[in-house]
Amino acid sequence: MTDHIHIADLAGVCRITLNRPQVHNAFDDVLIAELSEALAAAGGDAAVRAVVLTGEGASFSAGADLNWMRGMASAGEAENREDSLRLASLMRTLQFLPKPTIARVNGAAYGGGVGLIACCDIAIGVDSARFGLTEVKLGLVPAVISPYVIHAIGLRHARRLFLTGELFDAATAQDIGLLHRCVPAEQLDEAVDGTLALLAKAGPVAQAEAKQLALRMAGATEADAERIDRDNAALIARLRVSDEGQEGLGAFLGKRAPRWC
Repeated sequence: MTDHIHIADLAGVCRITLNRPQVHNAFDDVLIAELSEALAAAGGDAAVRAVVLTGEGASFSAGADLNWMRGMASAGEAENREDSLRLASLMRTLQFLPKPTIARVNGAAYGGGVGLIACCDIAIGVDSARFGLTEVKLGLVPAVISPYVIHAIGLRHARRLFLTGELFDAATAQDIGLLHRCVPAEQLDEAVDGTLALLAKAGPVAQAEAKQLALRMAGATEADAERIDRDNAALIARLRVSDEGQEGLGAFLGKRAPRWC
């Protein structure tokens, strides 16, 4: 157990739980660092056959923590870029982890939380969950998570959701490919365990190769992802310090409407 996540290893399954239920498992720099470290450790552990990522409490992850956002709103462009690169590294680590990964989506996911789901190989969620990519409402864009979300849901759906910032339900998330299954809350663990049983029947080396094969055939490589991440980190850093980004963040933190509404 660490401050922001719980880690449980049982029968070859590493279960990582985001453990900030009081803020809906929102990201801050500590959670990003701890989750990155936990994923890297699981990826390098021969005893780990699969990784399950979930959230404590009622939410999967609400995205960025308010205090973290407040700090980034007052930081300069270079600091914002470095901050975004750390988040990008987390997403890239999860995307290319040499183990099967399951997102156990126990509740709502917004922004970066949607990114985590998109980076997992398999996503199973409760039918009551809601989702959103609401960055444009703050004068920002979902830059760091965009490659992974687009791979998961396709360009056409991404264009709509990136532009409108609308919320959508679990049935829609399944329809567009963000979730593979949505089930009643009381069936979530059964559904995840059933998938783990299927994964346990396959050869671990073959699974690692199969995962990389699928990514490679889709044109996704770690080297390209790192290059894209640098460009997207620079983009979000520039937008955060722009007049519109500052107005959007200030309005959100001040619980008022931005000037463009």
